[in-house]
Amino acid sequence: MDREPRIPSVPDEQLGPAEVVQAIRKRRGGTLLNLDRMLLNSPAFAVGWNTFLGAVRNALTLDPKLRELAICAVAVINRAEYEWLQHAPEFLAAGGTQEQLESLRDVEAASWDMMHFNAIERAVLELSLEMCRQVQVSDDCFERVRQRLGSTQQLVELVGVIASYNMVSRFLEALQVQPE
Repeated sequence: MDREPRIPSVPDEQLGPAEVVQAIRKRRGGTLLNLDRMLLNSPAFAVGWNTFLGAVRNALTLDPKLRELAICAVAVINRAEYEWLQHAPEFLAAGGTQEQLESLRDVEAASWDMMHFNAIERAVLELSLEMCRQVQVSDDCFERVRQRLGSTQQLVELVGVIASYNMVSRFLEALQVQPE
């Protein structure tokens, strides 16, 4: 990635308001990412983003491995390398394998890969593909996810995760935010 960000991130000496920066640092374990520095160009947007994505990352009942699988799939489909670099380690930490991670570089093939992915994981990948590529989800795909996931709450959360990280990847790519 040899691209420059399209607009400058907020430099450290200009970060603020302090309570917004503090809330982001708290969610991030003390650090700020380049994404956060870009978001801080609009403190109101940064507040909303931090609250919303904080809930998506930390307050759902959805299995963290499925959440991170969906996020990694969105990153690959949308060619959002920053998103991939942030979430590939999270996928491994949530129980994913290195072999699965390598297979995810081709999400379509992975959605059929019975050796590396179980039925619910393949259904998550299929849902990610349909939501990213065509927005509308086929009845067959939706029903496969519903049958395997079981919980309506988790189904809503999974759809929300995929939708949310489509937003993240589009923000990152449109502004050409660079990885740390």
